[in-house]
Amino acid sequence: MLRMIRFALVAALLTSVPALAAEPVPPPSPQVPAAAQAPPPGGHFDPVAATEAWLNTLSPEARARSDAYFEGGYWLQLWGFLYGLGAAWLLLGTGLSVRMRNLAERVTRFRFVHGLVYGVEYIAASALLSFPLAIYEDYFREHQYGMSNLTFAGWMEEQGKALLLAVLFGSLAIAALFAVLRAAPRTWWIWGAGLAVVFLIFGIIVSPIWIEPVFNTMTKLENPVVRDPILSLARSNGISADDVYVQDASKQTKRVSAHVTGFGSTMRIELNDNLLSRTSLVGIEAVMGHEMGHYVLNHIYKSIVAIGVLLFLGFAFLRWAFQAALRRWGMRWGLSGIADLAALPLLIAVFSVYFFVLTPVFNTVIRTDEAEADIFGINTSRRPDGMAEAALQLGEYRKLHPGPLEEIIFFDHPSGYNRILMAMRWKAEHLDEFRNGSEAAAIPLR
Repeated sequence: MLRMIRFALVAALLTSVPALAAEPVPPPSPQVPAAAQAPPPGGHFDPVAATEAWLNTLSPEARARSDAYFEGGYWLQLWGFLYGLGAAWLLLGTGLSVRMRNLAERVTRFRFVHGLVYGVEYIAASALLSFPLAIYEDYFREHQYGMSNLTFAGWMEEQGKALLLAVLFGSLAIAALFAVLRAAPRTWWIWGAGLAVVFLIFGIIVSPIWIEPVFNTMTKLENPVVRDPILSLARSNGISADDVYVQDASKQTKRVSAHVTGFGSTMRIELNDNLLSRTSLVGIEAVMGHEMGHYVLNHIYKSIVAIGVLLFLGFAFLRWAFQAALRRWGMRWGLSGIADLAALPLLIAVFSVYFFVLTPVFNTVIRTDEAEADIFGINTSRRPDGMAEAALQLGEYRKLHPGPLEEIIFFDHPSGYNRILMAMRWKAEHLDEFRNGSEAAAIPLR
């Protein structure tokens, strides 16, 4: 539950625009390995050999480090799941959840406020119980693998901000959920799923405006050498945008990232300063083409529908599994029924079982959209070597060449190997554009 809350609370703090001279100017193109360069007319280009050549530009040590980091995440998913079940058992088995409910009910006679107060208590207790795992996973482990730039004080500050936002929005969601449970004791699972989708849409709308500014500074990209090709890509794909924004993510992480986020009046094009400082111009254009693919292909709306269906099925499972758990342990834990605030840890524990088991399904839904955006991005940017460069940078913290089953179960994006292979296959069909071996020279910047 806390991971879902943290996922919804990532990003940015608006300030003044920096001077143009402060913006880095990326190199025009990456260093393309010999086997990935376009051969002379009549020559043979092997996409598999080109893919291997790109992967071999990383040292064995770098490959081993990214593999170890990502594979360790498999175990963290399991330990996080079990840790959450243990925290729920502690809240229920010790009677703490019942005492929290009783305290909330003594505050006022208004039942909606009971939900708000209990929500604050529950989120605070969950944050405290999950802190040991969070400090290892999100601070020590990130520094161990060289991914974080935060000091411990800075990390604690961000955790405090995330907790405050979780209290603000999470307590409201909990109070609304229990209002539904009281009002519709038979059909609550249908209305609960609908409410969850409403909060999902609300999060997408408000995140660029109110959530992102809590964590990062967002400034307009002023350098026309970088900005103009991105805006040209946007206009050529029907995206109305006058500006590109840069997020100061380097204060937190070394990861590269970009987004075309929000919808309607909240839509904007963003990239982080790591991408701006570490990636070539053609790499940036390939990444932005991918992100625009999400927007043009309506992945936000399709994802809402897909997640809505999965949430509906999850609430149906929750209805059956919660009643079974309540019959077995409800009296022992002092729970009166589905609308009992003290039953929230049990509700979330049961729901976490559903999400854990369906991890490959959720990953596949997301990975399918990402693969579609890859194909859109390379067709609109025509930057296969830029895409390969970006895939290697993402490979700093994602295993580059997993087995097929491993990718299906654990990957919510296509693997680096498959992304580069797709790009090299595309290049093999467009060799005339790259005969001189330089993307930047072959396709002038817009």
